[in-house]
Amino acid sequence: MKHNITLKINGQSVSAEVDSRMLLVHFIREHLSMTGTHIGCDTSNCGACTVLLNGKSVKSCTYLAVRADGAEITTIEGLSPEGTNHPIQQAFHDQHGLHCGFCTPGMILRTVDLLKHNPNPTESEIRWGISGNLCRCTGYNNIVKAIQQAAKEMAKEKQPAV
Repeated sequence: MKHNITLKINGQSVSAEVDSRMLLVHFIREHLSMTGTHIGCDTSNCGACTVLLNGKSVKSCTYLAVRADGAEITTIEGLSPEGTNHPIQQAFHDQHGLHCGFCTPGMILRTVDLLKHNPNPTESEIRWGISGNLCRCTGYNNIVKAIQQAAKEMAKEKQPAV
């Protein structure tokens, strides 16, 4: 069965006809040609497919596209203006938290949600907060350092100018 959906992705309104069984990750990658959202496990275990849906991180490999009708979605491509890095992206670069890069887009978007709800997390809270996103290349130490750096940088940005 086909359904017409309309959503906003990275600030752009998109309308399309999709099969009722189409997963959001396939809609993003195949219909919109945004390949920053990765397909890792197809079971929501790895988190490589994480996007922000109405500001909340979701694993798009188990989320139906029709369910996203009317939603606002942010993928890694829409996190910051072209040619610039979001503070989280910059921190992952600075702290070498991205090794092969496969998990990085999902990890970064999960971090956006984590820091929105907890702008100054402890190391333990960071590790718990990203526990649903797997990295097969690192021991997570540099990812944790990156999130700590991003939290500090983002806190500075929110403080009023003196």
